[in-house]
Amino acid sequence: MILHSLARYYTRLSAEQDNAGNPKVPAYGFSEEKIGYVVVLNSDGLVVDVVPHLTDDKKPQPRLMAVPRPEKRTSGVKSNFLWDKTAYALGVESNKDKAAAKTEPFVPSEKTFSAFKTLHEEKLKDSEDAGLQALYRFLLHWQPEKFAEPPFTSEMLDANIVFRLDGRWNCIHQSEAAQALWAQMLQSDDVEQGLCLISGEPAPIARLHPAIKGVWGGQSSGGSIISFNKESFTSFGKEQGANSPVSEHAAFAYTTALNYLLRSDKHRLNIGDASTVFWAEAADNAQAEAAEDFFATIMTDIPCRANLHTISEAAEDFFATIMTPPDDAQENQKIFDIIEQIAKGRPLAEAAPDLADDTRFYILGLAPNAARISVRFWLDTTFGQLAAHLAQHWQDLQLEPRPWKNPPLIWRLLIQTASLGKSENISPVLAGEMTRAVIGGTPYPMSLLSQLIVRIRADGDANGLRIAMIKAVLQRKFRKGLINEGVDMSLNVESHNQAYLLGRLFAVLERIQNQALGDLNAGIADRYYGSASAVPFSVFPRLLAGAKHHLSRLRKDKAGMAVNLDKDLGSIITLLPETFPRHLSLDEQGRFAIGYYHQKQHYFAKKSPETSEE
Repeated sequence: MILHSLARYYTRLSAEQDNAGNPKVPAYGFSEEKIGYVVVLNSDGLVVDVVPHLTDDKKPQPRLMAVPRPEKRTSGVKSNFLWDKTAYALGVESNKDKAAAKTEPFVPSEKTFSAFKTLHEEKLKDSEDAGLQALYRFLLHWQPEKFAEPPFTSEMLDANIVFRLDGRWNCIHQSEAAQALWAQMLQSDDVEQGLCLISGEPAPIARLHPAIKGVWGGQSSGGSIISFNKESFTSFGKEQGANSPVSEHAAFAYTTALNYLLRSDKHRLNIGDASTVFWAEAADNAQAEAAEDFFATIMTDIPCRANLHTISEAAEDFFATIMTPPDDAQENQKIFDIIEQIAKGRPLAEAAPDLADDTRFYILGLAPNAARISVRFWLDTTFGQLAAHLAQHWQDLQLEPRPWKNPPLIWRLLIQTASLGKSENISPVLAGEMTRAVIGGTPYPMSLLSQLIVRIRADGDANGLRIAMIKAVLQRKFRKGLINEGVDMSLNVESHNQAYLLGRLFAVLERIQNQALGDLNAGIADRYYGSASAVPFSVFPRLLAGAKHHLSRLRKDKAGMAVNLDKDLGSIITLLPETFPRHLSLDEQGRFAIGYYHQKQHYFAKKSPETSEE
């Protein structure tokens, strides 16, 4: 399913163009690679100039260019066709000896240059194309020592280079003659024929699949999802790609589409340690104009959100907006308004009529594993199901009153689990597990609950975002039938849950102390919250004894306040057993935190005239 979906996505991309009018993905047999320099040759094969092919950034980087697909060089020496790095194309590479590199920045690389020269002399000698003949003549008389002369510079070392004939705009590999020759080279007679698992049709089977590049933490040369290089991985005596027969064209299609997604800022994000890509697939592209109007309205002035042309792109942008930090709070509020409507039971067709429920949506998480790439998670769903899962996440988080001005995105929630509130301290494993729970509708990880409890005990900050996540963890467990009792959005004075009552009781005791003594450097929350939420038996008797003294003092100055707080204290104690529990489980500590938060918010919400007078 993964490869099949990616191959279909390549078909869609191949029919589209980027903002510059170029195809979004290269044609079969070609690959987009980072090319740093263009060597200009005259018809005799002499070097006329070297033109940088770099970005305009402060630190220029090689730009992408469609070139004949590279050879897989996991071992041995193999030359690319009509382009390569300087070690192959010019026979020079950077000097690895740092001390000697100051006077001799490059050293010859005879073996690799010989491979490049032998390949091209064999393939180009009979060509009548002027550009191919120029390259042929260049290789006949080129000596690596000439690299020390202008127009070559040491900055070129180890960069990928291509060639161009002086007087032409396109490079040699882009000419019709070069592409026809490359097409002949792709048609090898010794390629095994078989039934392609992706297309279901007989075709030449790819022995090695093109490299997949851009996975965070992976090798710069790329990796493979499908590869066989040991007998223990094979079956029935088959070798390498024959064990999982995929045609050369299908292998090119799925790897090209995946490389495109991994390079894209719009289609890629990091979830924990997994590079995650996502794309959509719509059956009816005729509704593109309606989808464009819809997203133009709700994403005005947000970068990378304009010029939408398909329902699929609308769905992809919708997901990207949910998963990434907001560029504009007002515009992101519009997105969450739609999610909230869905959470309240309104169908997607009514909340966002231009987004089809049946639009397919795919999410793929990849992580490196040596030269291979492992699939961390794979989600194949409809946009309607994805929206429902996001809406359920939003509903699970709900608290009254809402503890946020702008709807909290995943990155904002995860920052609450990190020490010092720094994003680099977020656990990558936790980030991945939580995001999978959000997009897949599965239970939240218990590590999220434990991490939140640890953070509250460490810094004493039981803020609304943390309590909302604790509530979401428990509420989803209840909906999945894993626990017997749900969690309310606001204070529930009817609840008999022991842990919830203890949290409320602790908030009342804190309120009594605060009203009697004012703000303290270290109140009972600072000193006893951790032990009260974990081992109530050892703390609460002492706190209740102290509360009697605080109430007697409070009656002298604020008699009405003392009466109300004493009532709150008594109403909670009557619902508790005679002895306090010796310890609370992780779930119970979560309910303790929720009860504590609910009771505190209840006091802040009391602003009636009677309360003010008291």
